[in-house]
Amino acid sequence: MTTRTIPDVFYPESDGMPMADNALQFRWMSLLRWNAEALLRHDRYVLISADHLIYPVRGNPLIRIAPDVYIAYGPEKGDRGSYRVWEEGNVFPQVIFEVYSPSNTHAEMQLKREFCALYGAEEFYIIYPEYPNDAEAWLRSGENFVRVPEINGFASPRVGFRFVLEDGLLTVFGPDGREWKSPDVALCELEDAENDLESEHERAEKERTRAESEREFAQYERTRAERESKRAESESKRAESESKRADSESKRAERMAEKLRQLGIDPNAD
Repeated sequence: MTTRTIPDVFYPESDGMPMADNALQFRWMSLLRWNAEALLRHDRYVLISADHLIYPVRGNPLIRIAPDVYIAYGPEKGDRGSYRVWEEGNVFPQVIFEVYSPSNTHAEMQLKREFCALYGAEEFYIIYPEYPNDAEAWLRSGENFVRVPEINGFASPRVGFRFVLEDGLLTVFGPDGREWKSPDVALCELEDAENDLESEHERAEKERTRAESEREFAQYERTRAERESKRAESESKRAESESKRADSESKRAERMAEKLRQLGIDPNAD
């Protein structure tokens, strides 16, 4: 009996389609991918990627999908030209994100959702980035997906991120309550924080210089006061010495006058 082998097949690493149709779509893809990367950075066996071809069926490169962002629990982190499910422990990415763009259609989104449901995804999301924002979520129930009826306040069972929809704006929060932000916004906030830190350093340096000046002035005042004290003490001693000398001179003159009187001479006579 011969063993049937599957011939080598070429699995393209690109489908020739653009990664994003516009900057807004790309910003949302970046927000989802890089915040998920940051959240799960310590888990070696969680793979996160964007616009990456997934091949679920070995030997058939025509069966494929390239989600805007996906999260796969089980495969080890690392670079891949494409995601071939049979090489990843037969794990199809559990969490799939699609960011709706002007070139998409609802029928296309439905086909992608059905594809992901067929091959094992657990969660499927569509983000509508144009104002007013919206999002849709589907969770696996048996062999199919069931739509989440209310997106506002909904949290991913797998990842833990949470959607908040308010006044036409969609915000994503991590399980730690931190708002997920796109890299450009995060970079601006980082630059602002660095500027604030630099200003704080400048303020601290000014405070240190002022405190040093005050210490130097206080030392000068102490030195001056010590000099004044020593001078006053010296003046006091000099006055005391002068008083003693005057007293001594007075006593000497009195003795001299007494001797003159004993000799019969009036010391007060002209």
